[in-house]
Parts: sequence; structure tokens; C-alpha cells
Amino acid sequence: MTTVWSSEIGLGTSAIALARVAPDRPRTVGQVLAETLAVVEPAYRAAVNDLPPEIRHVAGYHIGWWEADGRAAGACGKAVRPALVLACARAAGGGGDHAELPGRPAPAQAAVAVELVHDFSLLHDDVMDGDLTRRHRAAAWAVFGVGRAILVGDSLLALAMDMLSGDPGRVLSGALLELCRGQSADLAFEDRGNVLLTECLNMAERKTGALLGAACQLGALAGGADPRVAELYGRFGRPLGVAFQLVDDLLGIWGDPAVTGKPAGNDLAARKKSLPVVAALSSNSRAAYLLARLYEREDAFDTATIGRAAELVEKAGGRAWALAEIGRRIEAARAALAQARPEPSAAADLHLLADLITRRNH
Repeated sequence: MTTVWSSEIGLGTSAIALARVAPDRPRTVGQVLAETLAVVEPAYRAAVNDLPPEIRHVAGYHIGWWEADGRAAGACGKAVRPALVLACARAAGGGGDHAELPGRPAPAQAAVAVELVHDFSLLHDDVMDGDLTRRHRAAAWAVFGVGRAILVGDSLLALAMDMLSGDPGRVLSGALLELCRGQSADLAFEDRGNVLLTECLNMAERKTGALLGAACQLGALAGGADPRVAELYGRFGRPLGVAFQLVDDLLGIWGDPAVTGKPAGNDLAARKKSLPVVAALSSNSRAAYLLARLYEREDAFDTATIGRAAELVEKAGGRAWALAEIGRRIEAARAALAQARPEPSAAADLHLLADLITRRNH
């Protein structure tokens, strides 16, 4: 085995083993994601096409299928969550992406349901956070209005919940409730002067970890896994979700706007208490004190102030802590996956996806 280090999100290298893949393995994460899109996108389009035209139009714009005026576009998301569903189904011994076992959804159906919930959450998040951009263009609410964006998000959620029943439906609804609790905590942090790092981690586990955990658990169930084994796959996905959020938070401070599609230092300009910021504020250092004073200011941050805030987060140890925490979460995910005893080739795909989560640049 060989170690792959994080070096693609402008964070520099660190002594954290973020993924291990066989050096002679020809398969790439690009192939895994392309195969996922080939399976999931037609089913996703079929589900969205059942919506009323005015709702379908906004949904397709948000997903990236077309522009606001209806012209074809190509700005779809990364398909990480559906890829996890399909890979976990194969890892658990599933017979195929469209194979449906008694009382279980087909893996492709579970993947579409997860992606619908994800897109629902993005639509609502952009409204709540006031984010003007998503996937390198104007957010849906900024183009079509707040009311329409919320309505479309609700419609996608309704489609998702209609796809699953029984235990799979309960797994997805449970993840949705956790996601809402995490988002509620995230919003509450904006109005609080003091946020504990443990609180922030709990928020990330709910807001991001719950859905990735559900994606993996649903995939395993769809593949025929015993519920107890499926829970191990869920325990693989949850720490991956926290790692995903940590990388998001790092990109929100140091990401390249040309790649992320969002303004430089967007989270800092919004005074967001992201994980690296809260870790920095918790350090009891001079840099932490100065960062806290900066966050208390009521005037808008200019470019120089954003740069100063990023410098203080790094000096107070927020960046180093986040990188180390990513490593811890990935190792926890690997341990849970090993306990599930997955089929080897599908397990290799899951390691590739874990590597993608930790080294992505957008």
C-alpha cells in the first residue's frame, strides 16, 4: 500500500495519511464518479421530470442541467454521495445497481433519494446563509427568488421520501432530522459569541456526517447487508462526512475562488464560526484574542481584513488542527469499513472516494 497526501486544496502537505490505495490499481476516482453519473443521472432526471414545469425548471437549473433561460449546461455536482451508495451496495454483495431485493430499494433508487435530499439541503442552505453563488454561478434563490427556491427544495425532499419505505425510509428520515438539527445549530452559532469546539464538531456530525452515513448505510441495505452490518457502513460514512465538512471549511477560508466558485474568504467575510475558526478561537493565544476582536466588528470585511483574519486563524492553530482532525476521521472511517468486511474491489472504490473527500479543491 502507498500513502496519498493532501496537497490539492491549497493547504500544503502534512504528516497525515489521508488515503491508502494500491499503487498498481488502474481504476481512478474519475471512473468511479463517471460510472455513478451514468447510472444515477437518468433516474434522477426521470424523477425531476415528474415535477410541474415551473418547479422542474428551477430544479434543473440548481442541479446544473440547464441555464436560467433553459439552455443546456454542464455544471452538475460531484456525485460523491450517490457513488458511496453504489459502492457500498457492491461492497455488501449487491447483485447490480438496478437489482431490487425484497423489502429493499435498488441501489440506484437509494442513490437518487440521497442526492435529492442533498440538493434539497443546498437550496435551503443557500437561502439561510445568503450565499449568492453555487457551482460557479448564481444560486437558485438569487435568480428565481427565495420563495421559489424553498418550494423547489421542498419538492425534491418530497420526491426523496416517496422513494424509500420501511427500514431504508427510516434511515433516510432519521438522517434528515439530524441534518436539520445540525443546520439549526449552525444558524444559532452565528448569534453566539462563544461556541465550544465540541459543539461545532457535533454540529458537523449532524449537518454533514448524517447524510453521508445514511448514504453508506442505505447502499449496504440495498446490497443485501444485514442491518447490523449496514450500520458499520453507516459508521464508515459519518466520519467521512465530518472530514468533508472540515475540507469545506478550509476551502471557505483558503480555497481558490476560480475553483470553488465562491469569493475568497467567503466564510470569514460572513463571520462564520466554522471548525477551523472555532479551533483557533479556542486556543487561548494572542492570535485567538485578535481574531475574536476582529469577529466582533460590525463593519464589512474588505480584502485586507479577510486576509488578516485568515492569517490569525492559521497562527492560532486552526488550520493545523483541521488537517489533523481530517486524518483522525478518515482513520475512524477505515476502521469501521474493515469491520464490515467489504468485497475487495468495491472497498478499493470506497478508499478512492475517501481520498477524494480529503484532497478535493472545490
